Amino acid sequence: MAHDVVIRGGNVVDGTGETPYQADIAIDGDRISEIGTVKEQGREEIQADGLNVSPGFIDLHTHLDAQIGWDPQVTSVSWHGVTTALLGNCGVTFAPCKEADREFLAGMMETVEDIPKDAILHGLPWNWESYGGYLDALEALRPSINICGLVGHCATRFYVMGERAVEEPATADEIRQIAELAGQSVKEGAVGFSTNRLPGHRLPDGRSIPGTFAHRDELRAVAKAVGAYGGFMQTVSDFREFDEEMELIADEARSSRGALFSSAAEIGIERLDEKVMAMRAEGLNVTSVTVPRSGGGVGGLATDNFFRTPAWMELRQLDFDGRLGAIRDADYRQRLIAEVKDQGQPVLEGTKRWFWMGDGDRPCYTQALDNSLYAMAQAANEHPVETWLRITDESNGRALFHMRGFNINLDSLKELITTEWAMPGLGDAGAHVSQMIDSGWSTFILSHWHRDTGVYSLEEAVRRISAVPAGVLGLEDRGVLAVGKRADVNVFDISRLEERMPEIVNDFPFGAPRFIQRAAGYKATLCNGDFVLRDDELTGAQPGRVLRSN
Repeated sequence: MAHDVVIRGGNVVDGTGETPYQADIAIDGDRISEIGTVKEQGREEIQADGLNVSPGFIDLHTHLDAQIGWDPQVTSVSWHGVTTALLGNCGVTFAPCKEADREFLAGMMETVEDIPKDAILHGLPWNWESYGGYLDALEALRPSINICGLVGHCATRFYVMGERAVEEPATADEIRQIAELAGQSVKEGAVGFSTNRLPGHRLPDGRSIPGTFAHRDELRAVAKAVGAYGGFMQTVSDFREFDEEMELIADEARSSRGALFSSAAEIGIERLDEKVMAMRAEGLNVTSVTVPRSGGGVGGLATDNFFRTPAWMELRQLDFDGRLGAIRDADYRQRLIAEVKDQGQPVLEGTKRWFWMGDGDRPCYTQALDNSLYAMAQAANEHPVETWLRITDESNGRALFHMRGFNINLDSLKELITTEWAMPGLGDAGAHVSQMIDSGWSTFILSHWHRDTGVYSLEEAVRRISAVPAGVLGLEDRGVLAVGKRADVNVFDISRLEERMPEIVNDFPFGAPRFIQRAAGYKATLCNGDFVLRDDELTGAQPGRVLRSN
């Protein structure tokens, strides 16, 4: 009897971290049915000689909560081998939600994650109140890949406390209600609870989002309620109170199925390692995730992410052709240059962290610190604004600049992502859509940290982006290639694998702009046994599922 799909002769990198081996893989329905020498034919076959076959990749940090409403293909992550994405990070979610609070939650998502409020309000059905109802709505959208979600502190707290949730402490009774609501949301399918403690994440009126300053005992109560139904805790911490925040993460892990937190090299790798390894020695399930390259914005003429003076603000009002014409106008160009020069040293310091991404198909994210825009300008005897304009002009406006904000030193980042507990990821897909694009994080890990530098072996790189995140999410049937597991599978050519240069498109509701980023080197991606991508192009299939906690 024929199999549905047979992948022939690939180098199987099964996600466990074990040595790769050559084998055929048969798929029937949504599961892997055979691994080895498959004698039967497949209704569809992939010749994978010279190619690698791995589990689908799992993205632990996205904000696709809004975009999924109008883009069920969930680009750009679906171009990069991701077959499961976690929504609801950083405490900002759309459920639970009373009808009267929809605009508040949409406005909050706009200011925190740069997702246009009008697109959110008109691009989602908003036919839910409970978290379970929200998951039902996502299920009806039929995404191309699997989706699971965290219930957020902001929505939960606002649901219980209303306006008081923003700045006031919760009473004992309100803490009880918040915890019960969080637990109920996990019972209805959320895989856990997320909270954000960074004061810089703000509402439209400038106040920090609900939950930012919540007493740690509130989160301890939530962890117990979430843990009762098998959920885990995700925390974006403000590490200015380092010891207290790390102890909170430990307490969250003690009470729930585990703790996931965001990290960066600048926090201090040695002190993070000491704390987390002590938690792990205690038997606690604690994992971190970090951007696998320098995190930060991307700027260029097609974006609004560049210098800020009156002349540059005027430039923002023009379309792309108008902008290109303006920077080529001698008088206007002089205005642009003069106003930036007048800003003095602060702008010069900023350009020490701006890096040209090159003029090839593959963007360069790995420039040495001494090859910044500032350094290029010094070498050319120019001011950085003159260098920016020259490169932009010479590229007909296509030049892009990477603006590093954290994980700035790649040697320090290497040290972080080779610890036992820090997993490379955190692409923030669906957020900051016109300012940054790190959705290609999985492709970058395989191309840079494995192939180009050898920091990871292929089997270790795949393990960290498949089996490890599957374990964080409690997905026992995904993350490794084995008979009986779900058929989330990638077939790729490691010699060709790379990201493509980001580009701005205007395909959000009402024509709002966003970055997209494609990939090269993916022969196929299957989700639940169906092809969602072939030869780097999406097929349009929508076999993804909403993966619930129960």
